[in-house]
Amino acid sequence: MIHFFLVVNKFGTTRLTQYYNHLTMQERVALEGEIIRQCLSLNDNQCPFFDYSNYRIIFKRFASLYFIVGTSDEEIELEMIELIQLFVETLDYYFESVCEFDIMANLDRVHFILNEMIANGHVVSTGRKEILEPVDFLDRASP
Repeated sequence: MIHFFLVVNKFGTTRLTQYYNHLTMQERVALEGEIIRQCLSLNDNQCPFFDYSNYRIIFKRFASLYFIVGTSDEEIELEMIELIQLFVETLDYYFESVCEFDIMANLDRVHFILNEMIANGHVVSTGRKEILEPVDFLDRASP
């Protein structure tokens, strides 16, 4: 099960959070702070996953952004890396070359895309066309 999905810039500023089980704000801040510190301290030649508390942390860096997934032990790390890759490719397709500003300025759309991929901590869709179809409909319906 996926417990959380984070997007963080290279300075450690959180740009997107999505939790799939309840944590208090204090627990979230402590969890994010430690995980972000560990991800930022690893270089590109080191393993992109590690254990922290009760979570398996999987991350991937794209330009200046880190995409971080916290899972339970039964999830396969390579599948989560592929999920991150799909998420970034989908954002890149939707925004026509996504950047940190696109994520910040269109946080509702980014959450919508993520929610089309993951529901209640489980991957529900991996097809870019199926993921973007409701978002495109929403764009056409908006004035």
